[in-house]
This record gives sequence, C-alpha cells and structure tokens, in this order.
Amino acid sequence: MHEIGIVRQLLRTVTAFAEENGIKEIREVVVDCGELSLVIPEYVQELYPPVVKGSILEQAKLTVNIVPGLAECEECDEIFNVVQHKGYCPNCGSFEKTVLSGKDFTVREILVPENPEP
Repeated sequence: MHEIGIVRQLLRTVTAFAEENGIKEIREVVVDCGELSLVIPEYVQELYPPVVKGSILEQAKLTVNIVPGLAECEECDEIFNVVQHKGYCPNCGSFEKTVLSGKDFTVREILVPENPEP
C-alpha cells in the first residue's frame, strides 16, 4: 500500500507551502488522482486522517478528483478512455496509444478560510 507514502508526501508539500506563505489554517486540500496513476483514491481518503493528525491539515477536508485516463490511438487518432476500453481503441481495436491524461497524482488547490485568524 504505497498510498501512505503519497499521503505523507502530500502533507509535507502542503505544510511547506503553508509555512513559506505564512498560512496558519487550511480549510480544504483538493487533489487530482489519475485513473492510470496506480493510486487508489479510497485508500488515500482512508489514510488521510491518521497521517495528518496533529498537523495543520488535521481539520482540513480532503477532496479527491478522479482524472480520466485518456489516450490517443496511434493507428486512427481516436481519443478514448483507457480504463473503459481496457487499453484498446474502441474505433479500430489497436493497442498502440499515447496516453494524454490520468497518470498523475497532484495537488490542485489549497483552500484557506476567507477571514483567517491572525
């Protein structure tokens, strides 16, 4: 279960950003999880509370957006969802493709309260 390492890195990244920018409170962290990233979103959600306990993120909500794994067929240029079509082009049946999206796990947004306490 490599998700624990991913959540720990998320904590380090967001904490460093908060420290560099004088942010004392974070309301929500929004991440993008690609369908092809090999990260299981449910595990990230499950591991988030114990990993961030005692940190600036302890009260922050975690929102995980799923980014579709899209690819372009190298034979016919069809753009398709890799997971939905099990890697094969639904137009011509080719397995040769260029992945366009859905391989990454990234922090999309860090939301802070509108009226942060000094």
